[in-house]
Amino acid sequence: MHHFRSTAQLTKSSMNTEQQVTLTQFIIEQQRRLPDASGAFTLLLNNIATACKQISHRVNRGALIGVLGSAESENVQGEVQKKLDIITHDIMVNALNWGGQLAGMASEEVDEPIDIPSQYALGNYLVLFDPLDGSSNIDINLTVGSIFSILRYPKTVAPETEDYLRPGHEQVCAGFVLYGPSTLLILTTGDGVNGFTLDPDIGEFILTHRNIRIPEKYNEFAINMSNQRFWEPPVKRYVDECVQGSEGPRGEYFNMRWIASLVAEVYRILTRGGVFLYPYDYKDPSKPGRLRLMYEANPMAFIVEQAGGACSTGRERILDIKPSSIHQRVPLVLGDKNEVERIVDYHHQYDQTQA
Repeated sequence: MHHFRSTAQLTKSSMNTEQQVTLTQFIIEQQRRLPDASGAFTLLLNNIATACKQISHRVNRGALIGVLGSAESENVQGEVQKKLDIITHDIMVNALNWGGQLAGMASEEVDEPIDIPSQYALGNYLVLFDPLDGSSNIDINLTVGSIFSILRYPKTVAPETEDYLRPGHEQVCAGFVLYGPSTLLILTTGDGVNGFTLDPDIGEFILTHRNIRIPEKYNEFAINMSNQRFWEPPVKRYVDECVQGSEGPRGEYFNMRWIASLVAEVYRILTRGGVFLYPYDYKDPSKPGRLRLMYEANPMAFIVEQAGGACSTGRERILDIKPSSIHQRVPLVLGDKNEVERIVDYHHQYDQTQA
């Protein structure tokens, strides 16, 4: 008697036998192209991935394990901390401080850089991270994530704060993790952008999105319209033209999005195109921007540029800024290269009229 297998069974069988590339395998293969690779970088990324798996578990469990809600404290930014802000910060620190790859690290949640405990060896890298970006969304079950930036550190002594203050073009790696319907790691080491999806059955990040490129000509912009009255004229001009649609000077219809989660905004742009703005405004003159340069704007700029886009303050390329402090804030405009260049041009024209 013959037994026939259904198409679904055959498809499932072929999928099971297909070679899947794990994050570790992908990084090792990239490192083999570098003659001076030591393997420390692979171990560092593995430790970051492990931390993000732990964070993903906590975020997904949410109210079941009592991690939602406010911690009734403020971080160095003066922002009210969520319980998960503190938990995820501790997870990142504890996953990274012992491996011997790092000379130090810096977090959104604490004022000063974090020293490596004296019982552990110092390595040749520095990591800066936002352990839970978009945490204001956590209690309403919207997408949050983690962002990280890696710098080389050539010295053999513990770093000073000044050792972290290097322009974004010196990054050797940047990435972010989305804790959404699936847990997704977006990564660049300066050779394009790739995405890895966490397979919970085997506990591994699997390469699922090769060579991500920002799609061109998708008419979508993201901005917090509630700050409109505080914007500079070039930003008002750009948004007004988009809102006027096909009847306006652009002659095209635009959609608007706003999630209030940088990781979600950037991932949408990587997959659908468009532009994201968190520009300078007059709402709080003491803050030249809302987002932090070192562990938000710089890693996102590295990723967006590697995916074919652009990233600017409106007046200056993000990756060229020489930082003045760990928690320095900057305006941020990123996404489709043509749209970012248009916004930069509007700033340039405006500045010329003010000269």
